[in-house]
Amino acid sequence: MFIIPANSQSAGGTQAIFAYGGNAAGDKVSMSNLVSSDGVVSADVTGVGTARNRTAGANYGGDKGIFFGGDDGSARTGVSNLVSNVGVIASDTGAVGTGRSGQAGTGYGDDLAVFAYGYEPSAEYGAIRNLVSSSGVIASDATVAGGTGRNGTCGARYGTGTAIIAYGDSDASGRLSVSNLVNSSGAVSADVSGVGTGRYGAASASYGGDKAFFAYGYSSAYLSVKNLVNNSGTVAADVTGVGTARSYTKAASLGSFQTAIVAYGRPGGMTNVSNLVNDSGVISADVTGVGTARQELGATEFG
Repeated sequence: MFIIPANSQSAGGTQAIFAYGGNAAGDKVSMSNLVSSDGVVSADVTGVGTARNRTAGANYGGDKGIFFGGDDGSARTGVSNLVSNVGVIASDTGAVGTGRSGQAGTGYGDDLAVFAYGYEPSAEYGAIRNLVSSSGVIASDATVAGGTGRNGTCGARYGTGTAIIAYGDSDASGRLSVSNLVNSSGAVSADVSGVGTGRYGAASASYGGDKAFFAYGYSSAYLSVKNLVNNSGTVAADVTGVGTARSYTKAASLGSFQTAIVAYGRPGGMTNVSNLVNDSGVISADVTGVGTARQELGATEFG
């Protein structure tokens, strides 16, 4: 049993789920894979909800999750799917807010979540956010003042009730290393000057109870770097050599935000390898994959 430090995230997030994505044949899928609290990935579970890729997940309500948005092959969608505290994905909830792909999702506060940024063809790279209530209701769009619109970005909790969103890609600015802090009210800050290699398709999650990391991604090549984030939201410089270089991978925390797992992605083809992250932010060597190899999926905590 983990003892949760006084300055850490609230309890919950003991297990994880990876869902949706695109497979090697180019198909959008709706399958999911549960992950136990010690990081064991289960076999594929038949999908629920609209098959799509470039979706995002986030933890809300303390012990539940939500997936929002993505590309279903015909359009960017704004549908969402709630995840129960035992990892069951619900059917689609109708769109609220701008349908888009490549957005970041993260929990914040005690039991809330936020989705921010993403790509929508008519507006392209939007600097918008949607807050999620403690019961999983998504609010309408709000503008992120001073934030660079982008896709291929990601976010994670850090500190107490706060979160960080970082990296991504936009046509105007290319590969980005900027970050945005999210306060305990869900307000997303203006850009903070970047640290580390500008990239898109990275993965992020919390570890150690009150810290976060960003890992992998694509810049001019597939990367195996990581950047740790301390409990004040400061991003550290690149650390290299942490498993198979890849992009469009995802991560989620385990064990009440003490440890984490990174899984799936694109290292040229598709992969289903995973890497565990310990409570000091050290990423392990590759673990042989379980489930359908795919990229551009979503992940969230539950339980």
